[in-house]
Amino acid sequence: MLVPFAACSAAECAQALQGLALPNLQRLARRLAPESADVGDPASLSPPHERALARAYGLDTPDGLIPLAALQVRQADPAETGAGWAWIHPAHWRVGADHIAMAHPQDLRLDAEDSRALLQAMQPWFAEDGITLRYDAPLRWLAEGEAFRSLPTASLDRVAGRRIEPWLPTGESGRPLRRLQQEMQMLLYTLPLNDARQRGGQLPVNSFWVSGSGALPPGVDARQVPGLQVTPYLRDAALLGDWKAWATAWEQLDAREFARLLKELDKGRTVRLTLCGEVAARTWSSAVPQGGWRRLTRLFAAPSAASLLEGL
Repeated sequence: MLVPFAACSAAECAQALQGLALPNLQRLARRLAPESADVGDPASLSPPHERALARAYGLDTPDGLIPLAALQVRQADPAETGAGWAWIHPAHWRVGADHIAMAHPQDLRLDAEDSRALLQAMQPWFAEDGITLRYDAPLRWLAEGEAFRSLPTASLDRVAGRRIEPWLPTGESGRPLRRLQQEMQMLLYTLPLNDARQRGGQLPVNSFWVSGSGALPPGVDARQVPGLQVTPYLRDAALLGDWKAWATAWEQLDAREFARLLKELDKGRTVRLTLCGEVAARTWSSAVPQGGWRRLTRLFAAPSAASLLEGL
């Protein structure tokens, strides 16, 4: 089980952690042994949960070039040949006096009809740069193009609800994308669909974000990893900064999923748990050999939830 946003850097998150009661997580910590740790950088383009997901599939984790979009494509079509792929996310950028911030994607309330219309309007401009767009979901399209093979991009989870400047593609490889974003801002400003959205009290789509870029090596087995579960409980509350909702989601995760993991342990099955924050990730596993004294020590130890999540 992979748990994104198990902890965050916000001071309010640290306060919420202090009051968390997660008895099943504590029981798991007594029965599992530390397996590995990923100590990262808060400025990395790829967050810890994306690096952990890549490792589960046996992929390398070059920063900003974890080919998650290509992985999705190959899972749907095993004949995919290793082209450059990325995700394109319709976005609303809030322009301030000295910065630009991205609204949370859910704030767009973008339905399939509007999303498809936006894709159709934007596709010719992307095509001029050799990029083909394909609809996937209202808030995520697939994009194929050689530009994405070697273009590092920041995860949407790094930028949603935050300033975009630290996360924009840089250097010569990012120049075409920055130009395309400027062109799309001009196109979208005059798009009748956005006028209609604003009249209806909805945010206009005035830009886009690129993530999940890269290419898969031809021989990679992209089939779903048996037993792998990535929990969605904590992400939205963390990105929205709603720490009361985040704490509630943690309690639900503990009561449901972690209780289930304990039952799996009781049945003699192997359990591996990876908790991911914004900087680091830690993995505990029942497959790690433990000596008798160490096992007894862990059984009687009772680490707090805050101490287990500290440093993530």
